[in-house]
Amino acid sequence: MKAEKMRSFAAGLMIAAGLCGAVYYLGSDETATTATTNKTVTAKMSEDEMKSSLASKGFVVHTEEEWNKQLAAAKEGEKKPNEEKVVYRTVLTVTLGMTSIDVGKALEKAHIIKSAKEFFNEVEKRGVSTKLRPGSYDLESGMTDDQIIKTIFK
Repeated sequence: MKAEKMRSFAAGLMIAAGLCGAVYYLGSDETATTATTNKTVTAKMSEDEMKSSLASKGFVVHTEEEWNKQLAAAKEGEKKPNEEKVVYRTVLTVTLGMTSIDVGKALEKAHIIKSAKEFFNEVEKRGVSTKLRPGSYDLESGMTDDQIIKTIFK
């Protein structure tokens, strides 16, 4: 391509960009255009019209104040003491040869305690790991580690 043709092409691009920019910045932005039954209608919608239009399409429109009230109510609902709590119950059978690690793993698997390792560490800290009693024990997730240890260990 020759330099003269390149300059002409670049000038054409500059003019086209300038025209697009002028239309963009000088165009009217106060009116909204909506398509209805193959016609283009130009109108400025009021706030109530916008809300009803969105509501008819399945959206829920809240003011910031309404939204904050809903968030506060949801957080308040999380703190209710009457909320149902899932309690896991199990019958743990301790046999000869089981260790406190085995007991901890079984209790963790049954969702009675959160961590088998923490349970084992607590048993070791109390020095009762050698006092494991064979037998069957009814346990539930609401019990504290202290209650569980007193039940299973002598």
